[in-house]
Amino acid sequence: MAESALADGERRTLLRQHAVSRLLSPLWVPIFTAVMRWGLRWRVENIDVVREEFARLRAESDAPLLICANHLTMYDSFAIEWALAGPRYYLRDFAALAWNTPEKANFASTWWKRVIAYLLKCVPVERGSDRKAVAQVLEKIRFLVARGETALIFPEGGRSRTGRVEVDSAAYGVGRLVSSLPGCRVLCVYLRGDQQETWSKSPVRGETFRVSLECLEPKTDARGLRGSLDLSRQIVTKLVEMEKVWFDDRQ
Repeated sequence: MAESALADGERRTLLRQHAVSRLLSPLWVPIFTAVMRWGLRWRVENIDVVREEFARLRAESDAPLLICANHLTMYDSFAIEWALAGPRYYLRDFAALAWNTPEKANFASTWWKRVIAYLLKCVPVERGSDRKAVAQVLEKIRFLVARGETALIFPEGGRSRTGRVEVDSAAYGVGRLVSSLPGCRVLCVYLRGDQQETWSKSPVRGETFRVSLECLEPKTDARGLRGSLDLSRQIVTKLVEMEKVWFDDRQ
């Protein structure tokens, strides 16, 4: 995707959103963390190991970093962000706090939801929108990641209706994004609660998550849509492998 695909006004809008979000982050980052930890009583089983690994990956390279994860609930991105780092880390390295592309109907349908999405570094996407609209959202994320920001994408394009990662559900968008960012590293994250049998609106109160990380730099010789799909499939295949390990360890 060419740099000119994003108008100057749209870039300024994103940079303004980033500035406002960062300015208010000492308020909203601890609040959302407290809600998950104390209000919902969520916990991550191996959180120290996960956070140490994420910090190492952030420190070892300045190459673009895209987080790709499995998707079972509407609040996966919250749990993933919390698992990867604590409030102090994000306040020191605000770029590590990933941008998200939530579904507009769920997270930006009212004025107060739009305010929250704005603060939480979100670029809402409308499900079922045409390719031009999707491409515009991808270009915004590309612009941000190219500047050193981190972004979280669900490569399946939506919550898994089977409760499992499926290679055939790989959407071309994440591959298109990776191909547009030279040297892009993809951090595959598999997160699942012990009580999460299939897809749902939200993890249960008191849920315990187990998380695994795998970093890769997918490559392809194919071009265009075929190349984007190839890259997406590589990422989703890795998530399938991580899911198998998750269930094997549970037995």
